Amino acid sequence: MRESVTRRRTQLAIALAAAGALLGALGVVATAQAAVACRVDYRVTNQWPGGFGASVNVNNLGDPITSWRLTWSFAAGQTITQLWSGSFTQSGAQVTVDNVSYNGSLPTGGRTEFGFNATWNNANNPAPTAFTLNGVACTGAPPTTPSSTTPRPTTPPPTTPPPTTPPPTTPPPTTPPPTTPPPTSPPGTPPASYPNPGQVTGSTGAHDPGVVKTANGTYILVVTGNDLPIKTSTNRIAWQNAGVVWPGGAAWTSTYTAGSRTLWAPDISFRNGQFYLYYSASTFGSQRSAIFLATSPTGASGSWTDRGLVIESSSSVNFNAIDPNLIVDAQGQWWLTFGSFWTGIKMVRIDPATGKRSTSDTAIRAVAQRPTAGGAIEAPFVYRHGSFYYLFVSFDLCCRGAQSTYRIMVGRSSSITGPYVDRNGVQLTNGGGTQILAGHGSIHGPGHQAVIPDADSDVLFYHYYADNGASFLGINRIGWDAAGWPFVF
Repeated sequence: MRESVTRRRTQLAIALAAAGALLGALGVVATAQAAVACRVDYRVTNQWPGGFGASVNVNNLGDPITSWRLTWSFAAGQTITQLWSGSFTQSGAQVTVDNVSYNGSLPTGGRTEFGFNATWNNANNPAPTAFTLNGVACTGAPPTTPSSTTPRPTTPPPTTPPPTTPPPTTPPPTTPPPTTPPPTSPPGTPPASYPNPGQVTGSTGAHDPGVVKTANGTYILVVTGNDLPIKTSTNRIAWQNAGVVWPGGAAWTSTYTAGSRTLWAPDISFRNGQFYLYYSASTFGSQRSAIFLATSPTGASGSWTDRGLVIESSSSVNFNAIDPNLIVDAQGQWWLTFGSFWTGIKMVRIDPATGKRSTSDTAIRAVAQRPTAGGAIEAPFVYRHGSFYYLFVSFDLCCRGAQSTYRIMVGRSSSITGPYVDRNGVQLTNGGGTQILAGHGSIHGPGHQAVIPDADSDVLFYHYYADNGASFLGINRIGWDAAGWPFVF
């Protein structure tokens, strides 16, 4: 029987070889190629005078592919100025976007998303009507643009988009700018100029860092990215990749992410004998957003349990439910701050038994807002020091590479719910805020901060952009002046 099978296989091989020879004689080259089929969904997420933001979903309906190139043409002179989760070139009207290493492989039925900012002529902003993926024309759902009757905001998109650098499985594209070794003890007065980030090595690409120090001295850092990437360190200097929170994805968030696996702005802490992780699901420029909760006994990749929705937003409310931060006050009561643009930073009460919103106190409190600058405030973080609660926020614009204008501001209050005021007594709900860190030299747009206590001092974690537009992890120590105001050194 085995000899019979072998003989048939040999005969088939001879036949195939003969067919190949015949095709060669006819000038036909036979190559094995994956069948490409695709759908592209293009959506303008926000529009302002002279500019707009858009998200593009690429859906692979054919054979699995290991890399992709998407091409389209603009019809009205639109010009891309920045793009994340891909690399792009534009020649006249034609745009070509290539994958980056972490989103190049698309299984059958798989999808990926990238976003961009672009300029337009203030008169006409039609969506592209045709896309090609690896040279094959795609069909797609009808693209959407803002209605001509919908009021358009006067500022760039109000939410934090996916990072401009790969998740932490990809080494950072360049060496970060020079770092400053920490001094041996906190100074009593601020330095004359803003410091460079402290020394970090290893996997240093990061966006929207959330951090906790465990009982055994290990630091766990969770950042924005596909499935929420995790990094760890034993000394706050050398960082390594440690997988993702959701190795199998977080399908329950897809209503808010348009199917993307990119999740934003994680906040991690250790409470009640376990790790709590609040994180955001949204798309760039959208108010259709949600904050979810997960818990874990260890904080390790794959150990997390979904605890469900905490709060969501839509066009029917005046806030945007992203950028969460959990704070426990001196009386042991839990609070969640969150918010981005719109009417600013909000606070809700949390039930410690569930980690979800209190059912007895459902108020949504306003704690910070910018009536100017298009409302550009986001990324709240509340930290208790001495007799005050300090509300750290990021002003201005994130996620524009080296053109980012993020800066870290602070106000304080003797009450967890405010009012928070800056050093000059201006309430943060009236646009107040005392600046403690801003761009300088080759450090651009530092922001989305987190603060933890440590053995040597309080420590500030944040992201910033290098000259080449890549985002990195920044770490500095915090000192406190004689009046009780924080400064970075």
